[in-house]
Amino acid sequence: MQHTVSPVGIVRSCFKEKFAIPRQPQLAPAARGVLELLPPFDQGDAVQGLEQVSHVWLLFLFHEALEEKPRLKVRPPRLGGNKSMGVFATRATHRPNGIGQSVVRLEGVEPGRLLLSGIDLLDGTPVLDIKPYVPYADSILQATNQMAGAAPEPIAVQWSDTALPQAREHALRLGEPLVALIEQCLAQDPRPAYQVPPPERVYGVRFWDVQVRWHYPAIDTIRVLEVVREA
Repeated sequence: MQHTVSPVGIVRSCFKEKFAIPRQPQLAPAARGVLELLPPFDQGDAVQGLEQVSHVWLLFLFHEALEEKPRLKVRPPRLGGNKSMGVFATRATHRPNGIGQSVVRLEGVEPGRLLLSGIDLLDGTPVLDIKPYVPYADSILQATNQMAGAAPEPIAVQWSDTALPQAREHALRLGEPLVALIEQCLAQDPRPAYQVPPPERVYGVRFWDVQVRWHYPAIDTIRVLEVVREA
C-alpha cells in the first residue's frame, strides 16, 4: 500500500552540511534552528498550547539520504563503521522510508515558526510531524541498549591563538553561541571512526555562514585552526 505524506514545515538550521552534525540530538545544546511551518499550519491554531511544552519530537525526512532500494543491513558509526547491523537495530540515516526522529528543546513559539535548540538536523530538512514530549511516557528509566548505553566520550577541543577570537567575533555578529556550538560538535569527533588522519590533514565544516577548519595534532585531540566567514 502506498501512502503519500507532505511536510508541515522546513528546518532552517545552523548545520549547512551533513559532516559534523551530532549523531544524536541533545549532544550539542548550542545547536540552534527554526522550524518554519507551511500552510495551513502557519496560522497559529496548529501550535496553540505548545508553549506549555519544553521539548518536542520531530518526525522528519532524511532528504539527502533517500534511496530507491531499501537496505536490510547498515554500518552504524557508533560501531566503528566496519560492523554490519540490521537497519531496524540502528538509527542510521539509511531508512526504508527515509524517516528520522529527534527530540529537541522548544525555545519559543512564534506565529508560523518554532525556535529550537539541541538539534541534529541539516538545513532544509522537511518535518513531517510534531509531537509534544511527555516525560512520564517517553522516559523509561529501566530501558537498555547494549550497543549505545551511554553517550560517546568527548575528545579534547583546543583552539589556536587566532581561531578563538575569530569565533567570538562571529558569535557576536550572528547573535549565536558559536564557540559552544563548535566545541560541542567537534568534541563528538566527526571523522569516520575507522580513520586515523595524519596531523597535517585539515578538516572543515560550515556552521551558519562561517567555515571552521581543524586538525588532529593527537589521536584524541582536535585543534581548531581558523573560523572564517564564507565568501
